[in-house]
Amino acid sequence: MKPITITSHSYKETLALGARLAKVFRPGDILCLFGDLGAGKTAFTKGVARGLRIDPHHVHSPTFTLMNIYEGRLSVYHYDLYRISADDLLGMGYEEFFYGKGLTVIEWSERLGPLLPKAYWKVELRHGGEDSRRIILSAEGEGPLARLGDLRRLTGP
Repeated sequence: MKPITITSHSYKETLALGARLAKVFRPGDILCLFGDLGAGKTAFTKGVARGLRIDPHHVHSPTFTLMNIYEGRLSVYHYDLYRISADDLLGMGYEEFFYGKGLTVIEWSERLGPLLPKAYWKVELRHGGEDSRRIILSAEGEGPLARLGDLRRLTGP
């Protein structure tokens, strides 16, 4: 199915998009975020958190802690792989969270290498100018792919 491309013109719009899309996510879903430094991965994650009834002010990129857990409509397991490799995840029992009962959000998913799940939501964030971002949403694997139409309806025409 064709990816969904959206242009966000501000931090606030990126936050609102994440909040709107959170309606589609279910327990066990994995949200893989790809993009350069400053592309809006954490802003998008804060929006998803807001949509799951988590105060976005509590959401911070876990660059130095590996993972943060937030409780809302779903538990959110928030990873930031900027400073680590996939090998670092192996020793921490990542499978319990990746394939658990909450939503796993992974910033810098390009660093997952062979640990990239077979089924996941893919969010690519790209700089588009001053404050604008191009956000490309797609899905890999049966579960997310079957619900990509739901995501499309939430993003408009």
